[in-house]
Amino acid sequence: MTLKLCSIAAAAALAFATAAQAQQTQAPRTDGAKSPSASTGASSDSKSADRKARNAEEERIEADAKAAKAKCETLQSNAKDVCEKQAEGQEKVAKAELRAKNDPSPRNQRRAAEAKADAEYEVAKEKCDDQKGEQKDACEKQAKAQRDQARASIKKQYAQKQDQGETRAAAGATKKPAETK
Repeated sequence: MTLKLCSIAAAAALAFATAAQAQQTQAPRTDGAKSPSASTGASSDSKSADRKARNAEEERIEADAKAAKAKCETLQSNAKDVCEKQAEGQEKVAKAELRAKNDPSPRNQRRAAEAKADAEYEVAKEKCDDQKGEQKDACEKQAKAQRDQARASIKKQYAQKQDQGETRAAAGATKKPAETK
């Protein structure tokens, strides 16, 4: 008896909830005016989908980094530190590459390249901690020199791309418009 009453009460509650939901939804207008939700159109749907995909990709990157850091827990001393630096570097590089993929501007491409160079430097510097004295100092100097060389190369590469873009823009601006007959 109690089960039947509970079932009837649940069915009645569901019916009222459905009716309330149906009243809150907007019916299409017949006067030709757009409803507020329809004014954004498909562009908001695609932006929302892009944002969701971007967020999902970023969450995947963070999950991968967390898993990589968890693997480092089994290691000891400097090997653990090196492993953690590698995981952090991979996460930073992946996020920079994601940003460059979603907004492929020269600035974001350069930042992704710089993130790779910085990550390699941090790992190399951490590996130097295994050494002592002059060997450690030499190792750190070499790591810094490699990072500085990579940064200079990146700066030169993107400066050339920027110069090429400005040259094309200037060449396009000096062209005379085509004559029409």
